[in-house]
Amino acid sequence: MASTIQALPTEVVYLITAGEVIDCFASVVRELVENSLDAGATRIVVSLWPQQWRIRVADNGCGMNLDDLQQAATAHSTSKIRSSADLWKINSLGFRGEALHSLTTLADLEILSRPVDGKLGWRISYGNGGEVVQVEVTAIAPGTVVTVSHLFGNCSSRRQGLPTAAQQMKAVQATIHQIAMCHPHVTWQIWQNDRQWFTISPASTTGQLLPQILPQVRQGDLQEVKLEIPNPPNSCTDAINRVSPHSALNLVVGLPDRCHRHRPDWVRVAINGRMVKTPELEQTILSAFHRTLPRDRYPICFLHLAISPDQINWNRNPAKTEIYLNEIIYWQEQITQAINQALSISSNNLKEAVHTTRVSKLLKAAEAKGSYNFNSQNPNENPKTPNSSLPTPNSLKAVAQVSNTYIVAEHPSGMWLVEQHIAHERVLYEQLCDDWQLVPVEPPIILYQLSPAQVSQLQRIGLEIDPFGEQLWAVRNIPAPLQQRDDCAEAILELSWGGDLQTAQVAVACRSAIRNGTPMNQQEMQTLLDNWQRTRNPRTCPHGRPIYLSLEESALARFFRRNWVVGKSHGI
Repeated sequence: MASTIQALPTEVVYLITAGEVIDCFASVVRELVENSLDAGATRIVVSLWPQQWRIRVADNGCGMNLDDLQQAATAHSTSKIRSSADLWKINSLGFRGEALHSLTTLADLEILSRPVDGKLGWRISYGNGGEVVQVEVTAIAPGTVVTVSHLFGNCSSRRQGLPTAAQQMKAVQATIHQIAMCHPHVTWQIWQNDRQWFTISPASTTGQLLPQILPQVRQGDLQEVKLEIPNPPNSCTDAINRVSPHSALNLVVGLPDRCHRHRPDWVRVAINGRMVKTPELEQTILSAFHRTLPRDRYPICFLHLAISPDQINWNRNPAKTEIYLNEIIYWQEQITQAINQALSISSNNLKEAVHTTRVSKLLKAAEAKGSYNFNSQNPNENPKTPNSSLPTPNSLKAVAQVSNTYIVAEHPSGMWLVEQHIAHERVLYEQLCDDWQLVPVEPPIILYQLSPAQVSQLQRIGLEIDPFGEQLWAVRNIPAPLQQRDDCAEAILELSWGGDLQTAQVAVACRSAIRNGTPMNQQEMQTLLDNWQRTRNPRTCPHGRPIYLSLEESALARFFRRNWVVGKSHGI
């Protein structure tokens, strides 16, 4: 019987392997742009002609000499790795040597390049399989220009199976946005059909760059945290770790009292310069924001880990977007701690928080932001000293109570209004999460006409409940905060209607917190402010409502026009 297994023809092999890397416009742009970044480019221009199936990427990177250009498009050729050991020391975005070679099997490829120290630039055209077809000297600034023409011209069925041109351009935009967030120092110019489509200006940090990508988010809505964290204790102690014993964590979060999303589409994770899909880390981020956002709302969060290459296996997915990450539990713990730090209130992350459009418009003025500080501790202190007017924890001073609902608090750079009920609710909720304590109650609390589902729910959250007669039930222990309340029976009945333990803790905190309309003396207000500032997530209550409104002294100064000149303000 003749064998039915045969080796594939070379041209079929090339088409299959090209499909693993190059499958649309966005993948071409991604591969070429990553090569530019590996070359040290700080300015990248991407030009697109979707109707002509043409793409050009120009950069100001280090460029290539003639010998490198002649090898660049051959199969699995790269300057970034030399041996199998290098697969565990990958510090570049590209390393497989497939992209340019794959493009030669699917399109016409032309590269112009000149090294930084070279006197001549070269233009090379490649044929099918990566062989050099034409070489000539050309005038070009240091850097590289790659032009891909007639993409998928030899595979019309693939063109027909792709989305519309508009959808592909949207995917290109999303790809560039993702890469730009990982490399904020780069200038981007994107052209479509010889017209400038969009640009991205460089920024010193991702947090400063993000408003260009999400225009509805203001700089003051974001909090950025940069941390050096030690490598996992079980990681290899090779030469890389000896040189760099620490990893870096860069976190940009949208403050939950100011911005959030209807979908979890802006929970992004990048590792070593590339956006990746890591469900474990994404779920960690969502969990860290739990009970800080309104129902069915999701955070804005960008996490960038710069970690030792030996912690990563990039070869899980041809597009390098799915990876294996060693010591995943360790990184989850570090991420949770970083998010808690970003959401806390301290001298490092306190910002002006005008939450309502009306107040924002009220304080908007044309004058430059003033530096007047009415509560400076040192009259000779330079008012422009960074953070000189920012409060430290527990620096809020209770001043008064408005409508028995809002606490007016003074701090060195302005004033705050704090809603007493939800501030106390946040305090109680975190205490309950840290120490969920059930205490016996005597005599037991008697409830009437509970359904089997209600009984099961109370038992699920740890309450002891026994039949006490016909349609009567005796509850013999209760959450400690409800012990002194007159409406304890109503509270337990509320807990019986469903939800997990965390939902029950929220309900207990809400019912136990001081009510709006309750008078408070100075000491009670101050104690509440002190306890609230020490919580892990002081910006919102467990239901996601903002707890405080801050009015900075500089904003008040602008509204009252206090940057006047003596004499001029009197009409002299």
